[in-house]
Amino acid sequence: MPGNLTFKLLGPLAVTVGDEAVAIGGPRTQALLAALLLERGSVLTIDRLVGVIWGDAAPASARVQVQNRVATLRRLLPDPFGVIETQGGGYRIPAGGWEVDVDAFERTVRDAEELVTAGDEEAAAARLATALGLWRGAALDGLDSPVLAVAARKLDERRTAIQLRWAELEIRLGRARAVVGELTELVARHPWHEQLAGQLMTALYLADRPREALLVFDQLRERLLDELGLDPGPKLVQLRERILRKEAVDKEAVDKPRDEPVPRQVPGDVPVFVGRAALLDELDTLLDGTDTIAAIDGPAGIGKTTLAVHWAHRVADRFPDGQLYVNLRGFDPGQPAMPGAEALRALLESMRVPVPRIPVGLDARVGLYRSLTAGRRMLVVLDNARDADQVRPLLPASTGCIAVVTSRNRLYGLVAKEGARLFALDALPAADAKKLFTGRVGADRVRAEPEAAEAIVARCAGLPLALAVVAARVVTRNGFPLAALAEQLDEGLDAFGFGGPDTDVRAAFSWSYRALPPTEARLFRLLALHPGPDFTAAAAASLAGVSVPAARSLLTELTRATMVTEPVLGRFAIHDLLRDYGAELGTTRDPDTDRRAAVERLLDHYLHGAHAAAVRLNPHRDPIAIGAPRPGTITDGVDLEADGPALLASVRLAAGHGFDRHAWQLAWTVADHLDRQGNWPELAAAHEIAVAAARRLADPVALANALIGLSRACTRTGRYPDAEENLARALRLFDDLGDAAGQAYVHRILGGICDLRGDDAEALRHDELALELYRRAGRRAGQASVLNSIGWSRLKIGDLDEALSYCEESVTLHREIGNRYGQASALDSLGYVYHHIGDHGRAVQCYERASTMFRDMGDRYHEAYTLVHLGDARNATESDGAAADAWRAALRILDELGHPDAVSVRAKLA
Repeated sequence: MPGNLTFKLLGPLAVTVGDEAVAIGGPRTQALLAALLLERGSVLTIDRLVGVIWGDAAPASARVQVQNRVATLRRLLPDPFGVIETQGGGYRIPAGGWEVDVDAFERTVRDAEELVTAGDEEAAAARLATALGLWRGAALDGLDSPVLAVAARKLDERRTAIQLRWAELEIRLGRARAVVGELTELVARHPWHEQLAGQLMTALYLADRPREALLVFDQLRERLLDELGLDPGPKLVQLRERILRKEAVDKEAVDKPRDEPVPRQVPGDVPVFVGRAALLDELDTLLDGTDTIAAIDGPAGIGKTTLAVHWAHRVADRFPDGQLYVNLRGFDPGQPAMPGAEALRALLESMRVPVPRIPVGLDARVGLYRSLTAGRRMLVVLDNARDADQVRPLLPASTGCIAVVTSRNRLYGLVAKEGARLFALDALPAADAKKLFTGRVGADRVRAEPEAAEAIVARCAGLPLALAVVAARVVTRNGFPLAALAEQLDEGLDAFGFGGPDTDVRAAFSWSYRALPPTEARLFRLLALHPGPDFTAAAAASLAGVSVPAARSLLTELTRATMVTEPVLGRFAIHDLLRDYGAELGTTRDPDTDRRAAVERLLDHYLHGAHAAAVRLNPHRDPIAIGAPRPGTITDGVDLEADGPALLASVRLAAGHGFDRHAWQLAWTVADHLDRQGNWPELAAAHEIAVAAARRLADPVALANALIGLSRACTRTGRYPDAEENLARALRLFDDLGDAAGQAYVHRILGGICDLRGDDAEALRHDELALELYRRAGRRAGQASVLNSIGWSRLKIGDLDEALSYCEESVTLHREIGNRYGQASALDSLGYVYHHIGDHGRAVQCYERASTMFRDMGDRYHEAYTLVHLGDARNATESDGAAADAWRAALRILDELGHPDAVSVRAKLA
């Protein structure tokens, strides 16, 4: 076994195994490892690691280089440790399993404080000396990264605090002379630190060096007056006076630089704060971590300021030197964004700098502000920021300070350059939204009209501003029915205004919209036409008639402006009320012809992409002819699963906009996928729309296909008469068209329905007609399927030999043409034949193969159907519970699908 693995950050980065050093490549590889170690236990995305290593100057290959450097680290670090884990879209070093010198340092400091509490200051001083001995120089010395520099400064300040504590104990133990040298070096490194200066003055005085103690005071006063226009704090002045009078002095450091009242400028907290518990907990981790900047972003009205202010009140006691607040007016309709010099003037005045002593220039104000915040523990709330450049001059210098920035824009620059941590706000969950609304209007109003209250909360879509505005309308109009308000909210955004622009949802959105460049603004308006809950860059590109890279670039900017979110990598979404706002803008600013062309391109995108996916899913299905796409359409990049909701919504969109061909053909493309998923209500809904669209087109091929799809949904849900009626209509259409393959397909489905109804002779008649028609049409895939159906029907009438022959022929033919779905169906039938012959072993083998194939293809209903048969076959020969296992697996699927067959399976398990 190797020795202990140790990572060292308190000085130049180093790694050891036992006594052996491990070389860790160049500075960029070291920076990557340092970042993972500083946030051990947390996942760091590749983009964040890119920011750590390169900042704003990342090359195009940065993401690949990060992956390569991780691979390098994995080779360099000893195999038995498995240090770097891959999780999601990033990497993580677990918190345990190895030693990190930062952890050892903090443990030793805690030991020392426990000894102080126990009254053993001698041992405590020794433990602090041990802790300080772990340092080998400045933290992360030699790594050139702005992000790591922030963490390094925080570690160095922690070291300074412990050096001060050690010196204090040494002085109390009568060893003032021993600490003078250490304190002198510290004061030289921190010339503005009044507590350090006071400790050095105390040590020098107790070491019989009063003149040098007074010189320390004089030098500090001169620096403060010359550069800041300030005097030393009262405690330091009092210490000087005691030294001049040769009085006894306290053997402790000066507790605080000054006694003036500390600024508490954060606005008042809300009376009741609802939700955001996880975000509050994550913000709390800033208090004891290495990050010092929180960037809270989200769309207008999402509650960014409320969260920042609430957290500031929640942790006020952790910032004894005060809390500063400034509204930067980044998105203010009446005033321009606040310039940095103006914001700094406000901050300096808050810190009680006399107006005549505030410098004129921006750089001078930045210098004074950073000097005043150095060595302090303050919280600075920078509200409503426009961009990272507006924020940078306002960031405090001390790593003991924390800055909380709110913005409607995503401040990637602060992440890359300053190491800010992003906190993205999304809509409130339904339960929290209802709690917020109830808290505003009163529980009695909600109990009196619960359905209307639910409708109001749903219409607000989790947007706190919308909930607050609507609640204000309720409480100011006693007796106004919630049901009436709910109806008003469905009519548009007018009902979401109350009072002035600060309480108007449309106005709040407009401030963000006006900041968008024209191309981004156009895409935002067009996205309101998209019918589904989320979309890809390819869908957005089709709407706008641009390339996918261009659309991705526009979406990146809309995401940065928080007008669009990216909840899953590569999939984008827009808040319901923002969608309504975009639709309003589109109807007034975009010509109807442009909007209609955008809808057609979107429908072409989904139709062509889904058609290709449907053919891949079932290549042996009789095809349909789809027209050429409109120019500017992206015809690939559609996934039947991920884009399923958008595809279903597109069927409705197509019918609603008069694109009837798209409506029925989109329904055709999703039919197999919905059937295999057991999503029969949506299958029925899509094909009801398709039937109506086909009738408007007066297209017999379209109508026949739509009727077949609708009959499929009716069959799966036990509505056999409706299914047979639709199939009879489809059969007449195919007869008129002379379409033998279409006639065969309908007869095959009718045979299946007759089988389900128990009419075996009629089922066999339809099956044999279907086989004859498929042979006439030359469709081998259809022949293979109907051979299986005939075998099943022969079995049902007791002709076991013929049944076995037909089913075996079906399996063989399906295998030859590569139809796995048909092969699985035929194997299920063949297993059923073997079961009835009495060859249960072969039956089990067939069922196991068939159920595995159905599962691999995602056909949940037929997987369950075959598992029931598998349980029956096992039950005939086994008694070890294997049958029950198969039935339980089938029951789980049928219950999830809501299928009535679950009743009979549950009876088998009784």
